[in-house]
Amino acid sequence: MRRKKINQYIPKNSTKYIGTYPVQPKSTWERKFCRWLDANPSVIKWSSENIYIQYYDPVQQKNRRYYPDFYMEVLGISGKLKRYIVEIKPQHETVLPVKTAKKSKKTMLYQEASYLTNQAKWKAARQYCNKLGYDFRIITERQLFGKGK
Repeated sequence: MRRKKINQYIPKNSTKYIGTYPVQPKSTWERKFCRWLDANPSVIKWSSENIYIQYYDPVQQKNRRYYPDFYMEVLGISGKLKRYIVEIKPQHETVLPVKTAKKSKKTMLYQEASYLTNQAKWKAARQYCNKLGYDFRIITERQLFGKGK
């Protein structure tokens, strides 16, 4: 019998979590970040996919909603509260895809479309954050695991 994998995270410090329950990270990377947010004493509040940002999708040519992975409030060393919107993404999805002999045309088109859509989302997120005095961060495996170039 196969066990059903349920991708939920239950915060140990439930008073810090300000989103809806249960927290449903969409990847092991997001789960790792949930654990970090939950355990870090400098993180005062956090939520997962609790904010949406309007953006124009150049691929689908229509207005859409972007739900960033995380919102967090962090108390800095100086005692100043900083607010962040965070997206967890593989490094290769943050750079323009490169054509190689092994990539099919279909794969290349998909990667280019994903890149363009992500860039539109992140531009809207930066504008949203600038307006509210937040910082926008994209966290990759480099930050999560110390891997990559």
